[in-house]
Amino acid sequence: MERPRAPEPFPKKDSPRAGRRRDRRRRRDAERDVVPAGLRGTPAGKAVRIVLLTLAALATIFPFYAMVVLSLKPSAAVEFPGSLVPWPLTGEAYDSMLNTQDVPRWLLNTVLYSVVSVVGVLLLSSLAGYAFAKKRFPGRNAMFWSFLSMVMVPYHVTMIPTFAMIAKLGGIDTYWGLIVPTLANAQAVFLMRQFIMGLPDELFEAARLDGCSEWQIFARIVLPLLKPILATLGVFVFLWHWNDFLWPLVVGQSTDMRTLTVGIASLQQQNVPLNVVLSGSVIAFVPIFAAYLVGQRYFTEGVTASGIKG
Repeated sequence: MERPRAPEPFPKKDSPRAGRRRDRRRRRDAERDVVPAGLRGTPAGKAVRIVLLTLAALATIFPFYAMVVLSLKPSAAVEFPGSLVPWPLTGEAYDSMLNTQDVPRWLLNTVLYSVVSVVGVLLLSSLAGYAFAKKRFPGRNAMFWSFLSMVMVPYHVTMIPTFAMIAKLGGIDTYWGLIVPTLANAQAVFLMRQFIMGLPDELFEAARLDGCSEWQIFARIVLPLLKPILATLGVFVFLWHWNDFLWPLVVGQSTDMRTLTVGIASLQQQNVPLNVVLSGSVIAFVPIFAAYLVGQRYFTEGVTASGIKG
């Protein structure tokens, strides 16, 4: 008579961390099978790559480190490399910069210029991209490529006639004269068109069969699907306008209409201490970095999606 077998123990469940490690090992094994032996990295090559990437990262971070440290130094002559030591530190430069009468107005002008331009560019480029990608009308391709050819024209060539037109319409030292000429962005339209072209036509046909108008299709279908690319483009447009110097310098001729970049540049002509000027640069940098942190997830998704769709 056979002895009854003991029941087999239940398989032990892996922890989530162990499961992730196992998945990473499987992916590495799969990649190792696909990559030819001649292209696989050697330990020496990996070490060299780490060293080069570390040096590149330090070279990239060093200007920001120097800007922040020197802005926190007392008002004195800058001596290298002694001035780069992060002590002693003081915030007197930021007090001087923020207590300046013109700086809050420059900051307000920059915020209005950047935020309104971002909203306008995203709205107009998404509408134009949807029209060029999904609508059929005579001369569509000729109009699109003619508009896109403006990317080949240097900005400085069109700046003079644009300024003459804005001046004749009375837009000098006004917010609309500062913002309106920057809303037509050919690169943004091209990016939107390439992304929307990858959306399936069945979505739009089903919406039309349900009785949706073109505006409802755009608002309920196109815009929700454009969130990653809108966030990506919004970060770029915000960066372009926040750091824009030449057009605000030409249009904003009075002190009250200067943006932050133009105002900080004007301080260098007034023998302002270096730490005060650098504190203004730090203040101008913080909103850009904050905007990237807010849209980081959508930014990564948008870059990936635009690379696949394009």
